[in-house]
Amino acid sequence: MDEALLRSLTPSVIGVLVRRGADFAAAEDAVQEALVEAVRLWPAERPRDPKGWLVTVAWRKFLDATRSEAARRRREDLVDQEPEPGPAAAVDDTLQLYFLCAHPSLTPSSAVALTLRAVGGLTTRQIARAYLVPEATMAQRISRAKRTVSAVRFDQPGDVATVLRVLYLVFNEGYSGDLDLAAEAIRLTRQLAAVIDHPEVAGLLALMLLHHARRAGRTAPDGALVPLAEQDRGRWDTGLIAEGIGILQGALARDRLGEFQAQAAIAALHADAPTAGETDWVQIVEWYDELVRLTASPVVRLNRAVAVGEADGPRAGLAALAELDDALPRYAAVAAYLRERDGDLVAAARLYAEAAHRAPDLAERDHLTRQAARLNTLLKGRRPD
Repeated sequence: MDEALLRSLTPSVIGVLVRRGADFAAAEDAVQEALVEAVRLWPAERPRDPKGWLVTVAWRKFLDATRSEAARRRREDLVDQEPEPGPAAAVDDTLQLYFLCAHPSLTPSSAVALTLRAVGGLTTRQIARAYLVPEATMAQRISRAKRTVSAVRFDQPGDVATVLRVLYLVFNEGYSGDLDLAAEAIRLTRQLAAVIDHPEVAGLLALMLLHHARRAGRTAPDGALVPLAEQDRGRWDTGLIAEGIGILQGALARDRLGEFQAQAAIAALHADAPTAGETDWVQIVEWYDELVRLTASPVVRLNRAVAVGEADGPRAGLAALAELDDALPRYAAVAAYLRERDGDLVAAARLYAEAAHRAPDLAERDHLTRQAARLNTLLKGRRPD
């Protein structure tokens, strides 16, 4: 069973049902039932037109779900609209669905959560982690969003800022390796940049390209994470780096700075450095200062502490870190790194172990565990017999 094919077709099929009159929540449920049927039937005989098959089955599932006395008149109208099975138009509705999910009746955070879950394919746990909230809280937020939009027509697209936020979070999940969504997020952002002339759209596209250019160097052959300073820069995609920097320069020249342009500027400084030792950390700190001004994000401030530690020394970095909540994700990992650079190996080893325990995924947990083991071995070798 080609799960990738089913996943790629899902947004477009949902879009077809929405345009035919289904509310979004009902369309999503109907498509999910059609996917179950596909998993059951396709291994024996895969249809010649997979999308057309899914549209037909999902539409029938939707009609079945609406058969009640209260919905009788509406049901009869919809039955007349049921299409005959046959080839479906090859239209990519994914980006349109992103805008429709960013409905004006929803708050921006609820719109993002709903889109990530329904269209982006992320799990509730992944979305909760991106928002730094408990999984149960995010599940309630998504449920409320579905209830809110269940009674409205999806004929009012949302704003660009919300769609950009969704694309950014989808890319981050794909880039982390949990789901292979990074290339899809880049594809959709390219589409958006082609139709909307806005510096933040360009900034997000540049940011994605610059991060994606380094993807091959992020992991070792055994799947282990490779820190930025240790990556083989010969494996980075110089074509993507050049494209990203060019797009960023064009956006910055318009003098309408936004957070995605600032993040892309930081990524460009990393990508443009021939070696880790030649990284312009002073300028990176300046861009982080801009990001703090634009977002006031605690995660941005955490990353800024690392940059301060590189630019002005580990104690300056630790001072910046002390201003933050130690419950922040990856706080312990940053503290461990700065403590090690400051020569406090005992504290660093303990903090690496603590960070490993809190790590959100297996690859990061293994990396931090190895860091703790490395320092403990070093400390053991220094102890007198």
